[in-house]
Amino acid sequence: MSHPFPRRTALAGAGLAGTGLSDTGRAQAPLRLTLATATPGGGFPAYGAAFVAAIAAADPTIAIEPRNTAGSLENVRLLREGAVDLGLVAGETATEALAAGIGTTLLAAMYAQPGLFGLRGDSPIRSIAELRGQPVAWGARGSGFVVLARQVMAGLGLDIERDFSAVLLDRAGDGPAMVMDGRVAALWGGGAGWPGFVTLAGQGGRFLAPDEAERARILAADPRLRPTSLPAGSYPGQTAPIASVGTWSLVLARPGLEEEAGFRVARALHAARADLAARLAQAAETTAENTAAAVADPALIHPGVRRFVRERGLPG
Repeated sequence: MSHPFPRRTALAGAGLAGTGLSDTGRAQAPLRLTLATATPGGGFPAYGAAFVAAIAAADPTIAIEPRNTAGSLENVRLLREGAVDLGLVAGETATEALAAGIGTTLLAAMYAQPGLFGLRGDSPIRSIAELRGQPVAWGARGSGFVVLARQVMAGLGLDIERDFSAVLLDRAGDGPAMVMDGRVAALWGGGAGWPGFVTLAGQGGRFLAPDEAERARILAADPRLRPTSLPAGSYPGQTAPIASVGTWSLVLARPGLEEEAGFRVARALHAARADLAARLAQAAETTAENTAAAVADPALIHPGVRRFVRERGLPG
């Protein structure tokens, strides 16, 4: 798998997460935070549930409340307004939010999201060109997957509304049934363990990604995208890796989130990394190393997280 960030490696020392003590031995006050995810049935709520549970297990003084939302675009607005403390934000939407000067900062890198189409196993469609004019479910309204779809298709000279019969979902979890009963020819999504693709693969579905020439065109047209790959075995029946293009999703923090809050979450998240990966396979990519390398400007990393990664000898 080709990664824009370094592969994860074990770091020495898990800190004092799980003890309820600070680095100086003082008892920690309870920390309560809110986390914006996305519509039920999608990948962000699944990640959010694993994130919340793993952090609570590592440090019981931290309580994070997940909240379903319309997805990445709404999450950026909620963060900007201070209505939530943390938000899951996909790809270019996350990059733009960090660069916009609205005060959001990076709390953690989540995982890579290679963009793919999911189809019925008996579908005759074997190429993106054959999907033109067909109904395609691009994801939930406001989802980062829709943003990614626009980027990827634009690289091929296509538009998701003009060149396809675009379907935008009210709930991400509705997509697999629409594929299986023929209402749409394909469902756009991505990343390992994405719930929509888990459901589809479990019913004999298969995947379609840009071919080598198409990937080269897409990457040349939009350097914000990266070569990514879906590892073999990410879904039932998927025996070989699938090369594609995509972006990374990030956990962002609201403007002004206290430094100590970010530090405590980063410390607990590092201590919980094995538990987090066990709860959700793609969350194995949520590491301090990937977070430290996720942005070119360390000033975009939350101050508490930056302090944590620097204490562990990582750049930040």
